[in-house]
Amino acid sequence: MIIQTGQRTDIPAFYSKWFANRLRDGYVLVRNPFNPTAVTRYELNTDVVDLIGFCTKNPMPMLRYMDLLKPYHQYWFVTITPYGKDIEPNVPDVDSVIEAFRKLSDLVGKNCIGWRYDPILLNEEWTIEAHTRAFSYMVSSLGGYTNTCVISFIDLYNKVKRNYPEARSVSYEDQIKLTETFVKIAGAYDMVIKPCGESSSLESVGADCTGCMTIKTFETAIGARLNPPPNPKNRKECACYITGDIGQYNTCGHLCRYCYANANEGAVRHNMRAHDPDSPLLTGHLHPEDVVHQATQTSWIDYQMRIEDYL
Repeated sequence: MIIQTGQRTDIPAFYSKWFANRLRDGYVLVRNPFNPTAVTRYELNTDVVDLIGFCTKNPMPMLRYMDLLKPYHQYWFVTITPYGKDIEPNVPDVDSVIEAFRKLSDLVGKNCIGWRYDPILLNEEWTIEAHTRAFSYMVSSLGGYTNTCVISFIDLYNKVKRNYPEARSVSYEDQIKLTETFVKIAGAYDMVIKPCGESSSLESVGADCTGCMTIKTFETAIGARLNPPPNPKNRKECACYITGDIGQYNTCGHLCRYCYANANEGAVRHNMRAHDPDSPLLTGHLHPEDVVHQATQTSWIDYQMRIEDYL
């Protein structure tokens, strides 16, 4: 199966020691975000975990634990965006993250790491021209270290509207213009632009709209076919395969104003204070009323040989 770490928080940036302890102990406990007394136990071993997926804005704290991760197949998405502290208060500066990206790519290989330039937002400071300049600089710095750049345009979820009320949707015309520009710039560095959860019409300007966090992505990283269960239901625009996430909402200390996973800063601060790196839970500990159930886990790797393997 695939273990995901990054749909609800940023574990490498803020909880790397905790995750290292989970790898050493061989299991992790996860509260159901909609039923907090329901807790799922996932085993962490290579017999049942085919790949661990990461999404982070700062992989550097996890690099010291890469020996623990060495037995596992991995796929990393590292987000590098150009915004300032007014939008991303606690994200490290661009050059620091680029340096960490390069180090990580050297460790896992460029088939196991992708760059995310998202979400894209437009305002008086971040115009199309400003994004083009920033994107060009980042592509030139990351060329040869990944094959993939994922882009998306800001989604105005209720949490986003509350925490970033001045944010505005990006018009379809501007989406087309930016995507076409990015495709041309990235192409010079053998990098494919993959929109995440956007209209398939972006294919008309050269984007690959087959999805970013897909089974094919994981198969390429593993070097083998997977035979997964049916894809959990996502947004109709999203082809990503997302299951088995071990994170928790309202725990990401980056406090980006466009974040869909944090309700407010107070909730994040409260939960981060409750974090214990020795606990099997990301925040807090088990309570007497909690009900722990074991996740059904099997390997999805398909070892059956096919005729095309010989062609």
